[in-house]
Amino acid sequence: MPLDYATLKHWEFPDVPQRYAAKDTMLYALGIGLGEDPSDTRQLHYVYEDGLAAFPTMSVVLGYPGFWMRDPRAGIDWVRLVHGEQRLRIHAPLPPEGEVVGRSRITHVIDKGADKGAIVVVERNVLNTDGVCLATLTQSTFCRGDGGFGEGDAPPPPLAATPDRPADASASLPVSPRAALIYRLSADPNPLHVDPAVAQAAGYPRPILHGLASFGMAAHAVVRERCDYDASRLRQLDARFSSPVYPGETLVFDLWDDGPGVVRFRARVAERDVVALSHGTAAFDLTATGSAAQEAA
Repeated sequence: MPLDYATLKHWEFPDVPQRYAAKDTMLYALGIGLGEDPSDTRQLHYVYEDGLAAFPTMSVVLGYPGFWMRDPRAGIDWVRLVHGEQRLRIHAPLPPEGEVVGRSRITHVIDKGADKGAIVVVERNVLNTDGVCLATLTQSTFCRGDGGFGEGDAPPPPLAATPDRPADASASLPVSPRAALIYRLSADPNPLHVDPAVAQAAGYPRPILHGLASFGMAAHAVVRERCDYDASRLRQLDARFSSPVYPGETLVFDLWDDGPGVVRFRARVAERDVVALSHGTAAFDLTATGSAAQEAA
């Protein structure tokens, strides 16, 4: 059956409760490259139980509603899906361990036209057990085989492009050869990220890194370069996924300062000179509020 606009707009997601432990928090941080330098004590807050803090992009792996687009009722050609964009708003710190609830809804179903695909936008709020919203995530999925259904919503405001001038700073982060093997234990177990045969069948020479792992690495780069590893200052992170990343490569994050507490960014794969993340924006508080402030005191 083809994609049905009314069915998707009225799609009901059950609440997804999730309990996580300190070990899960440390595992997520390891998956986005924190702790690569064991002598950098600023990174220990995210990978060591003594004074442990949750890295804020961990919200992307909490309360996830699962691969619901595979449900035949959705009418989506799920084999041809591409994660297009990810947006994150951080409202309050994630505790280093505890229980949260993910609450999702479809906000946009956009028809790009026959043979041009569709875009489905899902918003997920991650709440604590008191009902306080800790983070809002907005995921845009490009449904390449589902355009031309004849109705739909106007798209959300577009992500801002990076400035047309030299970057103000660059930060290189190595992608561990084991990065996808580690990250999949926190989130997406899709064999595309681990099984060479599955990757080759999908048209890739070898397993690829999870897009949301590179998204977390973007936050890692911004927090390192502009927040002195005080991730509690991060308030927003948006990006468009442009090209796959392979474990073992190096991501170079080009940063443009764009007003107080705002950075535009993109990520390039150094070895292949291709853009992996584009249209990136990060926003952060200008003053230290968390672990860095405690160390300074």
